[in-house]
This record gives sequence, structure tokens and C-alpha cells, in this order.
Amino acid sequence: MQKKVKVKPNSKVLKVEENADGSLTVRLKSPPVDGKANEELIRLLAEKFDVPKSCITIKLGLSSRQKLVEIDTNQ
Repeated sequence: MQKKVKVKPNSKVLKVEENADGSLTVRLKSPPVDGKANEELIRLLAEKFDVPKSCITIKLGLSSRQKLVEIDTNQ
């Protein structure tokens, strides 16, 4: 499954919000430096969807706040 994700780095809380259109808004504590925010995003989504981190791939937007993430739930 693919999800559109809007990332908000440097937040005070870790939070995943589902929007009405099916996209996600994710608040991360990590700064967008050296891929730390992307690592935290993958870890948080893996916990939310109960899949290993290896099943989460950022398809588009590695250096953007708007991302397209693929979640392989078949494992």
C-alpha cells in the first residue's frame, strides 16, 4: 500500500495523524539533518502498521516534507 505523508520535523511530540483523504501527517522530534528524520519516520510507521522497518520504503521525497511511502504489509 502507498501513503502520502506530510512530515513535520523538530516537533515536541511524536505523532501519526490520519487525514480524511487517507494521507498521513507525521510529527517527528528529529531534525531533517543527515537522514535522521527519515529514519525516525520509518521506525514510527513500522510501529504503527506493525511491520518490520525493512517493509517501509520512501518512494518519493527523500529530502522533502511531502513524501510517498510504500508499506509492504504482506510479510
